[in-house]
Amino acid sequence: MGEFDLIARHFARATPQALLGPGDDCALVRPEPGMELAITTDMLVEGTHFLPDTDPRDLGWKTLAVNLSDLAAMGARPRWVLLALSLPAADETWLAAFAEGLHGCAREFGVDLIGGDTTRGPLNLCVTAIGEVPAGRALRRDGAQAGDDIWISGQPGLAALGLAQLQGRLQLPAAWQTLCIKRLQAPRPRVQLGLALRPLAHAAIDISDGLLADLGHVARRSGLQARLALNQLPRLPEGVDRATALDALLAGGDDYELCFTAPSSQRLALGCIAADLDIPLWRIGKMEAAEASADATGPVLLLDPDGQVIEWARLGYDHFA
Repeated sequence: MGEFDLIARHFARATPQALLGPGDDCALVRPEPGMELAITTDMLVEGTHFLPDTDPRDLGWKTLAVNLSDLAAMGARPRWVLLALSLPAADETWLAAFAEGLHGCAREFGVDLIGGDTTRGPLNLCVTAIGEVPAGRALRRDGAQAGDDIWISGQPGLAALGLAQLQGRLQLPAAWQTLCIKRLQAPRPRVQLGLALRPLAHAAIDISDGLLADLGHVARRSGLQARLALNQLPRLPEGVDRATALDALLAGGDDYELCFTAPSSQRLALGCIAADLDIPLWRIGKMEAAEASADATGPVLLLDPDGQVIEWARLGYDHFA
């Protein structure tokens, strides 16, 4: 199977949201009036972002989902995506399953695959995703304000526990194994939550590298310090070693949940959103003015029930640390 046969068979689909889809040197799209474009790209490399024996359907889903999660964190509605693939071989069975997962995610979240590239090489999957957000309404990392509540969606930490299970570093209780591995291999981007947060939140980020690390980006960009309350964090899985589960929650990453800040006046509205979308939302701390000692203590403080700082060495994942 040649390169263009591969593209036509597995990735060419109708693109009703584009003026011109795959088949030319560029795709053509037209944003809706009054909208700004939000553009992101993420790369998934075998051995770094996924294990070699990952189900290709799950991998197709995740390749797109992690990019849609970035759009969700900006409060953007996904519209178009481009896919670049480096493949060791044109494995028909693998490609059919991968494409099924990717197109399934695209259908669910209403995006068009409008182009991309393929080449032979080590397995490497890269998506560029484009979304729309009303002008001036994007949920930027630098928008947090002193006094804002800090919130997190879902149950962060499960993906890291799933990875530990697959790598043989942990034996999860049977009741948790399937769920944790599914959260790792087929995360669900919080697109509807991101859209609902536009009028309520001041800042947001998706949790890909770990809660402490990613919330730290918001605190730094906003010139503030985040204070997390240990006793307000999401519940830890029962039957899992507490220290291991807490480390996964705080520093595990790969969750693609949304962490956001919002004024306390929005607590009732956020409770209604949680109920409407059937997504748990946890109020886990406060954004405060950065103290003079913030450079030494870091942008995120973890506090025990008595308000004392808990030292936590591992903040999250860093490719080059």
